[in-house]
Amino acid sequence: MDNLGFGKVLLVEDDERLAALIAHFLEQHGYEVRTVHRGDLAMAAFLEFKPKVLVLDLMLPGQSGLQVCREIRSVSDTPIVILTAKEDDLDHILGLESGADDYVIKPIKPPVLLARLRALQRRQTPDTSVVSFLEFGQLSIDRSCREVRLAGELVELTTMEFELLWLLASAAGKILSRDDILNRMRGIAFDGLNRSVDVYISKLRNKLKDNPREPVCIKTVWGKGYLFNPFAWEL
Repeated sequence: MDNLGFGKVLLVEDDERLAALIAHFLEQHGYEVRTVHRGDLAMAAFLEFKPKVLVLDLMLPGQSGLQVCREIRSVSDTPIVILTAKEDDLDHILGLESGADDYVIKPIKPPVLLARLRALQRRQTPDTSVVSFLEFGQLSIDRSCREVRLAGELVELTTMEFELLWLLASAAGKILSRDDILNRMRGIAFDGLNRSVDVYISKLRNKLKDNPREPVCIKTVWGKGYLFNPFAWEL
């Protein structure tokens, strides 16, 4: 078993041959996989199977992957990886805005999908040998229990939102470029077109009550990247 504890994977994919290929590959690496071929059957399977991660195609009969993603995200913070045949950046942004944590472009290479699942698991498993708690005035971030509080109130974040916040806060006062962020979070380089970082930054600002027009907590340094302001949370 080398699945790093992820265990159960729900795969929602209407291409039965592709689904069988992915399921077989993941099972060879220690995962328990359940497959659903229609979007309108995904929620029931999710609630019954209780997977540790959802792998979700966007183009599905019965109900679209985006709808499934939004519905599942409304009841669970289980990591979601979307599969898309489109290389259109807008398609990826829509998936991320619907609550997905990552995406893989078709044609799917099973080892790439496996690497993404493992990366998600590593991000969910804190390293107890390093600092696991950060505090900046009214903002506290506890990685051991994956809890964020602002002025005492719990802030609900997805897996990727939490990891991005932790990354930025761990480098408080320093500028991190999009390339830095993507490499550390997904192991890929920024191609100049990928807008996923901007999507997550926007969602973080909204949840942390940072002014989107004139942000002071997570600043945009034009042409360079983003900066977590350690002093903004004192107010």
